[in-house]
Amino acid sequence: MKTIVVVGATGLQGRAVTAQLLAGGWRVRAVTRDPDAPAARALAQAGAELVRAEMDDPASLVAAAEDAHGLFSVQPTVGSPGTPAGFSAEDEVRWGRNVADAAHAAGVRHLVYASLAGAGRHDTERLPGNVISKWRVEQHITRLGLPATFLRPVSFMENYTGAYHLHDDTVATAFAADVPQQIMAVDDVGVFAALAFAQPGEWIGRAVDLAGDELTPRRIAAEISEAVGRPLPYVEIPIETIARIGEEFAYAYTWLNERGYRADVAFTRALHPGLMDLRTWLRRTGAAQISAFLAAQGTAERPG
Repeated sequence: MKTIVVVGATGLQGRAVTAQLLAGGWRVRAVTRDPDAPAARALAQAGAELVRAEMDDPASLVAAAEDAHGLFSVQPTVGSPGTPAGFSAEDEVRWGRNVADAAHAAGVRHLVYASLAGAGRHDTERLPGNVISKWRVEQHITRLGLPATFLRPVSFMENYTGAYHLHDDTVATAFAADVPQQIMAVDDVGVFAALAFAQPGEWIGRAVDLAGDELTPRRIAAEISEAVGRPLPYVEIPIETIARIGEEFAYAYTWLNERGYRADVAFTRALHPGLMDLRTWLRRTGAAQISAFLAAQGTAERPG
């Protein structure tokens, strides 16, 4: 049994990767800032070894990676839940580079990096800041000469399970209502990471954009409404409203409306025939998560 280190293990992607690796018989060393946190304890109960380390502490990362066969690396992006106050794109890039440096110093044989779809188009068009950050980390990994795989998923279906896209009994985003958007279940990222580690000869040196479905936001809202048994109409938030929060956020939505991720859903499914589309994800886990969020919101809104 070889050991895979999962950096970012308590986050959305890290938990999915850890679950798939444990199911596949790997030893998993889950890196966390707080081994006593509920999410970390859940990983330990599932069979992962917890290791305390921080992405801003290179020495702790090297210690966590010692004697490991592989390492999965994911960093939060600006605005991600749980990031420190003032967390910036430069912080994300530094963290990603620190993890890559640690993998290199420890002699890790295979690094799987969670990037973002579109990163490979950096030389041909202006990309949103969150995509550029991932590309910069990719470039650092390449310069180090690490045996690596770059997984580039699109936006996650899980974004539709909480306040990120659910507001006042609607599905509300700044996506143009009738422009198809690519989405993917985060559990499938776990499947691809496990595939990469299990088949290094096929995956080392590859950078693959990944998507599980492609639907208009209006259709996504309709599918969610049907799955949860209540109407959640789609509301398009004006880009001008997003721009008041930040110009970079506004550009990201504009880019997705005008250019988009452009991953190949059929190719992704050929690599992983069990890939979930939106309906499958809703049936398996999504509808229950959305219903739980809506119920909690309703409880919070009722007086006393």
